[in-house]
Amino acid sequence: MRTALLQSSGRPGSVEANLEVLDEAAGRAAAAGAGLLAAPEMFLTGYAIGDDIARLAEPADGASAAAVAGIAARHGVAVVYGYPERAGEAVFNSAQLVSADGDRLAHYRKTHLYGPFERAHFTPGEQPVVQAELNGLRVGLMICYDVEFPENVRAHALAGTDLLVVPTAQMHPYQFVPESLIPVRAFENQMYVAYVNRVGREGEFDFVGLSTLAGPDGVARTRAGRGEELVLADVDPAFLDASREANPYLTDRRPGLYGALV
Repeated sequence: MRTALLQSSGRPGSVEANLEVLDEAAGRAAAAGAGLLAAPEMFLTGYAIGDDIARLAEPADGASAAAVAGIAARHGVAVVYGYPERAGEAVFNSAQLVSADGDRLAHYRKTHLYGPFERAHFTPGEQPVVQAELNGLRVGLMICYDVEFPENVRAHALAGTDLLVVPTAQMHPYQFVPESLIPVRAFENQMYVAYVNRVGREGEFDFVGLSTLAGPDGVARTRAGRGEELVLADVDPAFLDASREANPYLTDRRPGLYGALV
């Protein structure tokens, strides 16, 4: 499945403008043969927007979700996007997967909040593994800091995730995460990992870009630069099967030794 990563910070504070950016990117992704388009963390609203996070937060089935479903169906491409989710009094840093038919397939709430900014504005999620079937692949969702915890990604590996999609807002000086950690996560867990980042300055943050799709051999299939960009790479189920057959990490585990981890 060809997968497109939309490296962009959109227009912080304007949901309408960001939906237009997503619509244009979906058209380009579909024209390039992509079956999935992934956008960054908090793409619909912007990340460093302070109290506007709570003001712009919407339910998982709100107006913006309907708009994204329309974009997906119009262009015939599945979409993963990040946004602030309103659920009663709580606000979650969430990501949603919508099928090419416009159906909501999976919804994830960030479980590991990074730093005082996120802890001031969000409630942490409690479900570590969220998956859906898409074009013959088991697609999992995670958000930014979550992927830096090896236990999180290993839980996805044990649950059979083939492609882990990670909307992110990774900032300077942590560029080693897309450059080094993401390919290692893909290799040690025998999956594809699509890590799609924001870019440029936003408030106090300087996002590093470098959106990456890495394969189970630890090799980056595509990596963006430091500007706004749409990059594409293929997720190959046959290559994944062969890699899992050759790599013994998951079958050589000895879970009885790992009790101290929890």
